[in-house]
Amino acid sequence: GETTILWVLPLICFTFFSSPCHAGISGKTQILFALVFTTRYLDLFTNFISVYNTVMKVIFLVCAYVTVYMIYVKFRKTFDSENDSFRLEFLLVPVTGLSFLENHSFTPLEILWTFSIYLESVAILPQLFMISKTGEAETITTHYLFFLGLYRALYIANWVWRYHTENFYDQIAVVSGVVQTIFYCDFFYLYVTKVLKGKKLSLPMPV
Repeated sequence: GETTILWVLPLICFTFFSSPCHAGISGKTQILFALVFTTRYLDLFTNFISVYNTVMKVIFLVCAYVTVYMIYVKFRKTFDSENDSFRLEFLLVPVTGLSFLENHSFTPLEILWTFSIYLESVAILPQLFMISKTGEAETITTHYLFFLGLYRALYIANWVWRYHTENFYDQIAVVSGVVQTIFYCDFFYLYVTKVLKGKKLSLPMPV
């Protein structure tokens, strides 16, 4: 799962540098992912696990904030702010409250880690909302969403494997992951039936 997302974030950065139009990516979703990685990897300064683990966390953080910078500063003229209009407080307020109510231990780092897990499960909603408003998505956007969905699907497979081999089960992570995967189900269907056949992904316009 982590290897997949490790490819997704640099892919987004490369896309922004190489593409003349950046209207398809939701800046608000990228802000949420930057917040997810920031709150999840605060232990970067207190715990050392391995060189790979540290490098991976740094790459996540750098790519997330570089993407936000490119959307709102470097390429703001081609950013579709009108359609990227999802109100983030609708996600941040309930996620914050739930993080204080349901966590493994009531400590600052643990609450922030729990917050990152809950927030990641809904971080894609501004992107899906943006696609629903425009009625279609650029090819790079659909591939980006596919890899994010694949990342989550692989994480679920990893949880099943760990439960089978180690009898390990994290209810917070599993439930949040299932919720996130549900959001991708309709998109996966459209991706297989349209995008992989060379067609442009389009959705019914909201009434």
